[in-house]
Amino acid sequence: MGSVKINIPCLDPPKQDQQDSSSKTTKETKKIIDKKQQSVKNGGVFVGFKRLIQGIKKFAKEDKNRMIIFSLKVGFAILLASLLILVQSPYKVFGNDVIWSVITVASMFEYTVGDTLNKGVSRVLGSLLAGILAVAIDQAALHSGPVAEPYIIAVCLFFFGALITSVVKLRPSMEPYADGFRTILLTFCVLVVSGYRVGHPVKNAVSRLYLIALGGLVAAFVNVLIFPTWAGEELHKNLVDDFESVADSLEECVKKYLEDDASDQPEFSKTVLDEFPDEPAYQKCRSALDSSKKLETLANLAKWEPPHGRFRHFRYPWAEYVKVGTVLRYCAYEVKALHGVLHSEIQPPHDLPTAFQSEIRKASHQAAELIRCLGKDIKDLKHTPQTALQENLHTSTEHLRHTTFTSSSDSSTASSLATFTSSESTAALSLATFTSLLIEFFSRLDHLAEAVDELAKRAKFKPC
Repeated sequence: MGSVKINIPCLDPPKQDQQDSSSKTTKETKKIIDKKQQSVKNGGVFVGFKRLIQGIKKFAKEDKNRMIIFSLKVGFAILLASLLILVQSPYKVFGNDVIWSVITVASMFEYTVGDTLNKGVSRVLGSLLAGILAVAIDQAALHSGPVAEPYIIAVCLFFFGALITSVVKLRPSMEPYADGFRTILLTFCVLVVSGYRVGHPVKNAVSRLYLIALGGLVAAFVNVLIFPTWAGEELHKNLVDDFESVADSLEECVKKYLEDDASDQPEFSKTVLDEFPDEPAYQKCRSALDSSKKLETLANLAKWEPPHGRFRHFRYPWAEYVKVGTVLRYCAYEVKALHGVLHSEIQPPHDLPTAFQSEIRKASHQAAELIRCLGKDIKDLKHTPQTALQENLHTSTEHLRHTTFTSSSDSSTASSLATFTSSESTAALSLATFTSLLIEFFSRLDHLAEAVDELAKRAKFKPC
């Protein structure tokens, strides 16, 4: 009986084909994933770079104080001073002492021209005085013999350092000249010690004085010629802004006092005294309260500046700006007191302030208008007599005083506070305090107008 053979096909080759196809699919999937990851990575870098550029543009727009320009000016001035080291010819002449010019630029370059010139003059004069003293000490120590020379130098360094430090720290009047005294101390110590070890004290002192003067000239010319920031203009702008802040804060405070019914008053606390997010004008007015030191500093720096811009005559009366700022600051104190009454725990009924609403609004509006006119005169460097506004304000003030504090039987309007105090003493006293502070504020504006008139006379404002 014959046998039958059955050929069963092998299943291995199809498996191999499936493996090959699956491996190809895996590789293609990996390539796709890699491409996506690479595109995401490139897109992330692009997005990050785009955000960086947008952040730089935003910072540049918000940079009202021009700090970016100031930073670039500092870098450019240091680069110019460093050319004395990078270029071979001047380096052969001065040697390693060239670093003094770079140190001078870095130490005296300030934001305003006046501050830069002030520090430059102080540094040059301090270096000159320190050089003379250092040469004298080195010569005296040299003639005393090799044994006594180091002891004399050590004693002089000790007493000179103690003397300079005590003068600066124990006398507050010398604080504006602290930079010059530190320059004297540093230059004196370096010249005395280097003269003892290296020799040639006179040559070293003269060379370093030349380099310090050169560094000072570089800093001064860069700061004056390239987008200068003048302390006088900063003082002028800050004072004008303070006028606007006080006027806006007065109107805001009066409006809020007359219109609010005290239902949404926050709980009286320390936070209430410090933060008022819904009163932006008062936040600006607070800067006028803290402007004393800033105005004095800017006025002292402006005295060092040459005539410039709209301030073209010599000996410009910058001190008068400080006087006007002082009078304006007392007006701001009155606004702060009004603000305290506005946010006090005891508030009058809503119908009580509205009884005198027209008188309070009229006088407050005239006072704010007078403040803005005075500020505009300073801004435009013009002198406009404000007698009409002052007379109108005096009339309104007298009417407000008569209406609120004098009992009048034939008055067709609301009763005076003298009538209210008999029944609602506490509530009426709150309104009486607010009105009294307003009247006191109005009286201070006469002193403010006199201060502005004196400034206009001495600064030679154009008459209108």
